[in-house]
Amino acid sequence: MSYYDRDYYRPRGFRGFYLFPPVIKNIMIINIAVFFIQFIFDNLTFGGVPGWYVLNRYFSLNPLVGIDPAGQAFNFQIWQLITYQFMHGGFWHIFFNMFMLWMFGMEIENLWGSQKFLIFYLLAGITGGLFQLIFTPLMGLSGGFTVGASAAVFGVMVAFGMTYPDRYIFLLFPPIPIKAKYLIGFLVAIEYFSVGNAGEPIAHLAHLGGAASGFLFVLYDRKRGINFSRFFNILKDAFTPKGSSKNSASFRKPFRTKDENIIDAEFYEINGNSEEEIDQEEIDRILDKISRSGYQNLTEREKKILFEASKRS
Repeated sequence: MSYYDRDYYRPRGFRGFYLFPPVIKNIMIINIAVFFIQFIFDNLTFGGVPGWYVLNRYFSLNPLVGIDPAGQAFNFQIWQLITYQFMHGGFWHIFFNMFMLWMFGMEIENLWGSQKFLIFYLLAGITGGLFQLIFTPLMGLSGGFTVGASAAVFGVMVAFGMTYPDRYIFLLFPPIPIKAKYLIGFLVAIEYFSVGNAGEPIAHLAHLGGAASGFLFVLYDRKRGINFSRFFNILKDAFTPKGSSKNSASFRKPFRTKDENIIDAEFYEINGNSEEEIDQEEIDRILDKISRSGYQNLTEREKKILFEASKRS
């Protein structure tokens, strides 16, 4: 087996692959910022009411029925299906969620693109929240304030396990490699058998909902293909004034400034970057091929191009 054919090898460092893709980076920033806000509210009171209670009553996921710690009816609001995903119950809670998001989500966002990954992530969190809301009372379980990115992260983990089932994950405890499909399947099984454990403040139903969302999303994407670009373009067109389109502007003023009309010529002839751009176009074409049919279907020449590109970056 050659160096290029190993399952765990993937070239890194050239355009198209990012250590912290934009959506994951921004999700982590928002989560950390919200965590600091929670810390501040933990030390505040509002008319004798603890700040943590105020924050949770309006932004954590409240059950549909029941009484909260202050003796009031829980205050479910529809926006809580989003906001609860960015709140956490402690340092280790947010640490492990963000670590798992980065570990399993990095390649999924690089593969799918940021728009698709963002919608998937939020949908997984929403589905997990709905599981928690609906099945908790149906199963006769007691509910409480639910916070955390765990449901969305479980969706990302399942998506990774289905996309790269034979990728080896190196565990710290015990320090052994294990295939993604076995590790993630084991973690989902633990969540399933942990539902209903008395005295355990963990939203296992939310985790299962996120995992189910990831499974169904990837399954449907393989059969039909999910592309949100068309949806975003429709929204963009709907909110763009008719008179401001590029075509109409060009029709009214076909010849703009000198710099605007010869920018491509300047780029290639003056800057002398034509060879670099041709190389990058080839790299982008190869990355598209990886997205469609996998790294293992590249030719030896294509693998070599990626390897050389990773060394130059």
